[in-house]
Amino acid sequence: MSRQWIRFPLREGECSRQAHCDLPQGTYEREMGREGFFGPTAHLHHKHPPTGWIDWEGPLRPHAFNFNDIPSERDCPLAAPLTLHNADVKLRVWRTHGAMRHLVRNADGDELLFVHEGAGHLYCDFGHLEYRDGDYLLIPRGTAWRIEASTPSYFLLIENSDGAYQLPDKGLLGPQAIFDPAVLDHPRLDEAFKAQQDENTWQIRIKRRNQISTVTYPYNPLDVVGWHGDNTVVRLNWRDIRPLISHRYHLPPSAHTTFVANGFVVCTFTPRPVESDPGALKVPFFHNNDDYDEVLFYHRGNFFSRDNIEAGMVTLHPCGFPHGPHPKALKKSQEDPATFIDEVAVMIDTRRALEVSDAASAVDVAEYVNSWRAPGTQG
Repeated sequence: MSRQWIRFPLREGECSRQAHCDLPQGTYEREMGREGFFGPTAHLHHKHPPTGWIDWEGPLRPHAFNFNDIPSERDCPLAAPLTLHNADVKLRVWRTHGAMRHLVRNADGDELLFVHEGAGHLYCDFGHLEYRDGDYLLIPRGTAWRIEASTPSYFLLIENSDGAYQLPDKGLLGPQAIFDPAVLDHPRLDEAFKAQQDENTWQIRIKRRNQISTVTYPYNPLDVVGWHGDNTVVRLNWRDIRPLISHRYHLPPSAHTTFVANGFVVCTFTPRPVESDPGALKVPFFHNNDDYDEVLFYHRGNFFSRDNIEAGMVTLHPCGFPHGPHPKALKKSQEDPATFIDEVAVMIDTRRALEVSDAASAVDVAEYVNSWRAPGTQG
């Protein structure tokens, strides 16, 4: 069992007795945290919202991208447009319809496909697996695969360039918390898989060091008749995630961690009740995540802490400045608090700074940085 030393935080001035609860009247709490909500923290109480800027100059600023406007209809996922990236992770968006007539293999890293829209079939070295909207499809490095889309499909591709995806350590909660690993589905050597095996010419396109090689076979290489082991494709749908909740305390984003990789984590925000305790915060707290860049891909629902955000959009909050709920969302939470959050979003927190590609820059919403201005203020 893991243990933690008892720490006695220092206190100064007018402050709350506990973080995120019973804030001093008229103040705005800001958390300065290290190690992605796991390390040392300080909670400062401000007279004004920490995001109350009226002007911004320089490259460090929050971004919103409308990934819906990126041309991404391709026959090959390896050619999908790169959006945000660093040495550990590469994010792409890919739209497809119909059946791929070739296979792909990523030799640069594991692929995590999040199905934003559509349904269909994944065929891979390990067999056949159906997919639908809201699925994660985790494909280990070196796996040959292809997609047959039953309906037009839109994927967020999250490439892990350093090591394998793992499940988070759930500690005192036990291994079945958040989602039981028993809900992870794997491909089957079923009749659909056997039916697609043929003696026709097939190609595998292989990505290594971001270059594509093509290998041609006189038969379909997806011809496995059996396999065993624990390095395989798995499927998880957000609908099988049972989020941690507390009616008295607003949990940090790290409580929603779904997959862990070297240098980044993938979290899933799913529908959940709002805190009911009168003194508890009802919206995400203002915070500096001073070791990680934060990316949110908005999948569906009502995104309660953001204005003018729709499904298929992405926000990027680089580390180095405070961020938190927009003024309208904060005011609504105080005056007319909701009782249920109906949203689904994928969050990627990266240890290394993310680079913005040309494809993402072209769909950058320039006015997003001004969305924290209080109504009536001007730059």
